[in-house]
Amino acid sequence: MTSHEIVHGTVAAGFEDVRRAFADIAAGEPGLGAQLAVRHHGRPVVDLWTGPEVTGDSLLALYSSGKGAAHLVVALLVQDGTLELDRRVAHYWPEFAAAGKGEITLRDLLAHRAGLIGVPGGFSTAELADDRLLARRLAGQAPYWRPGSGYGYHAFVIGALTGEVVRRATGRSLQEVYDERVRVPYRLDFFLGLPEDEEPRYLPVQPLAPEQRGAAGPPAPDSLLGIAFNLNAARPTDLVEFANDRHVRALGPASSGSVGNARGLAKLYAAAIGPVDGRPALLEPATLTAFTRPHTPGVDLVTGERDHFLLGFEALGARYPGLGADAFGHSGAVGAQSFADPGSGIAYSYTRRRFTAGGGGAPENRLLIDAVMRAAAASDGRP
Repeated sequence: MTSHEIVHGTVAAGFEDVRRAFADIAAGEPGLGAQLAVRHHGRPVVDLWTGPEVTGDSLLALYSSGKGAAHLVVALLVQDGTLELDRRVAHYWPEFAAAGKGEITLRDLLAHRAGLIGVPGGFSTAELADDRLLARRLAGQAPYWRPGSGYGYHAFVIGALTGEVVRRATGRSLQEVYDERVRVPYRLDFFLGLPEDEEPRYLPVQPLAPEQRGAAGPPAPDSLLGIAFNLNAARPTDLVEFANDRHVRALGPASSGSVGNARGLAKLYAAAIGPVDGRPALLEPATLTAFTRPHTPGVDLVTGERDHFLLGFEALGARYPGLGADAFGHSGAVGAQSFADPGSGIAYSYTRRRFTAGGGGAPENRLLIDAVMRAAAASDGRP
């Protein structure tokens, strides 16, 4: 069987090199289950998948990809005037002011500057699955660094923190607002809380292949990275076990429990920046500007990544040089990567069923994104 025969789906004229790149990746990792979907100015141009059991409709565990949907909800509420970026969090959520957190603003939360990455002794799985339980634990917690003095990835908790602000301001959970304003109107296959009747489409996540495991081992449980990823708990979180827990999928914690496919995420980001299905862009130009300019330069105190974030969203232009500085989106622990690049009109999503070494956006995204951006430039008549 050739590499092209193990890839299914379609590409638009001019995007054939994207299919070839995807096929080469599939050939190089036997048994890889993956999906790739791309929209260009709102129009689907790539819809590919590969691997045992995987189809374009399959639903996969996409972990932190849900942060992109969560930040989109916050952006919409800021756009509406329901939330204000420079309001103190305690204005919406009075209990949050405890333990020296009274001056932290919503902007600080979104920029990962609050220092509220976890709690001593970590969280139980029941807490990690439930954003309201997480928020209750975090309300009384002191920050791990002086708020505003630096930033660090709030890996398991950012969606619960901003989600509690959403709940206090609107009376509805972030997940409910997402369903009402984004998922249902656009018929997206991307869920923060997977309904029972969608379970047959879910394919359990697979662990990292033995040959891909490095010798470095996990970070120290009491390091900032260990705390942020709940390795300081009595029972450190196993991400494979976590995502394959039906209770987690049902509740859909916004930081870590998203389920969906590449089609759903590509359409979400396309709708954020431009017309889709006859609807105008979700985000107005001023909102896009506010949320997509580089926000806090320097090194992430948790991950060590430089210039990691815009406002809430990850700064994808810093990670993938072919993208604009305002490209925004979020990766997911299995190696998933999804984003919108406003300048080119590209909305991109790559998903995996099996973990890859290093977490975050898998290395093959560089090859795929280069192919996508070359095709988009040629389609638009750009050199």
